[in-house]
Amino acid sequence: MIEPISHALLDDPDGRIHHGFFGRAGGVSEGLYRSLNCGYGSGDDPEAVRENRARAMSACELSPTALCTAYQVHSAEALVVTAPWAREDAPRVDAMATATPGLALAILTADCVPVLMADREAGVIGAAHAGWRGALNGILEAAVEVMLGLGARAGGIRAVIGPAIGATSYEVGPEFPAPFLARRPEDEDLFAPANRDGHFLFDIVGYVARRLGTLGLATVAATGGDTCAEADRYFSYRRSVHRGEPDYGRNISIVALGP
Repeated sequence: MIEPISHALLDDPDGRIHHGFFGRAGGVSEGLYRSLNCGYGSGDDPEAVRENRARAMSACELSPTALCTAYQVHSAEALVVTAPWAREDAPRVDAMATATPGLALAILTADCVPVLMADREAGVIGAAHAGWRGALNGILEAAVEVMLGLGARAGGIRAVIGPAIGATSYEVGPEFPAPFLARRPEDEDLFAPANRDGHFLFDIVGYVARRLGTLGLATVAATGGDTCAEADRYFSYRRSVHRGEPDYGRNISIVALGP
């Protein structure tokens, strides 16, 4: 059974904007990819991935042909989307925005932070993939910038952070905090001591929320959920590494502008 997570901030009483953060339930994949693996970049059967994506889109009340997913590369590059593309033509970006009715923007994650955004009045939606590198280098700001270019207002944008690796699961090395604290020393509280000497637990969801909070948006919220710790609910790259597994599935997060 498909079990998307939705958030009231992105609910649209007029039914024009649809969204959902999807975990691993409700698909057809097997083994390591059980069951709603939506990542063609995994070693899963491509036909299973196609069916899983179709099921996620059906839950958002849209045709699978409306789905737009990028080739995510942990960049700070964002793109305006006006039409879907063939899978082999996917652009290498980590954020997308559109004002074109009938399109769905989707982010794939396996611990990184998915962010879905909408300005209902302007009819503009956006989606961002925020790993630590992209978040640090400005992917969130880039996503909002392309939305503004399509007519959104910062004060009209509502942003929701989806399930990602939790602060108690994300251990980082001793060199990790430096670039973050060089930019904003006050973010030191997002790094807690880990059990291993000199290592830290990083609250990446908190960091993403703070970066979004500086952009003058209407509201920023988070769904909660720890992709690494909740094995029955989400796919996780880090968990697969800890278990010595050869591969992992991908969670999908979708925001769509209905026709």
